[in-house]
Amino acid sequence: MSPRDTRTGGVLERMVLPALEQGGYSYKTQVNLGQRLGGGRHLVDAVVEKDGRSLLLSVKWQQVSGTAEQKVPFEVICLTEAMEAGSYAKAYVVLGGEGWKLRSFYTTGGLNKYLVSSGNIEITTLESFVGRANQGKL
Repeated sequence: MSPRDTRTGGVLERMVLPALEQGGYSYKTQVNLGQRLGGGRHLVDAVVEKDGRSLLLSVKWQQVSGTAEQKVPFEVICLTEAMEAGSYAKAYVVLGGEGWKLRSFYTTGGLNKYLVSSGNIEITTLESFVGRANQGKL
């Protein structure tokens, strides 16, 4: 069995950041938002800005099935808390890779009834996010 590749850094640098630049966004990567629920630093992949709006970006890569799927709800909870504490207009959780069993569940609002205060957090596919970022429509 080959080792699992769960690194998001390459995806962020090669696909997401160029799309943000194309869409006229500025960004800072690996931003510490403070403490996560239960302790530990809450690092987001990027804080994105354009036209006075700040957005949070968390990229999750799942090449083969594994534990990233269970991390998505907790990430949404932590982003909700960060948005309530900060001045962020929206947050995105971007799912890339082919190893997601719950990708459709997450991207079609499957968590909404369980995480009711997460209205300004969008879970989307990598392809959809890159397309919208390229066009400056985040």
